[in-house]
Amino acid sequence: MKKMVELKEVCIMKKAFIILALLFGSLVLTTHHIQAQVVVVKPVPPKNVVKRIACGPNRVWIDGHWRWNNRTKRYVWVKGHCAKKKRGHAWVPGHWKKVPGGWRWVPGHWRRA
Repeated sequence: MKKMVELKEVCIMKKAFIILALLFGSLVLTTHHIQAQVVVVKPVPPKNVVKRIACGPNRVWIDGHWRWNNRTKRYVWVKGHCAKKKRGHAWVPGHWKKVPGGWRWVPGHWRRA
């Protein structure tokens, strides 16, 4: 009986250790991902940026914007384009946000209208 109790305690301890290791690992990865996206100088859009163009019905123009590239570890410019409207939503353009150590791009997104 005593041996079964000891085995259960060992099993519980192993599970707790695994859970803590996973939580710590995800915290480290998340922190690294966020920090990697901060730049010291806010990038400016390329000079040949396409201005708004007329989109078809049920479509909306999404201005060119920055997107973080995990492979190159830098922001890349995405050209403006027409996108299908989301019913009951409005497009909120992305913007640069001042953060400790520099600037971080807040991506555009759809918000309920």
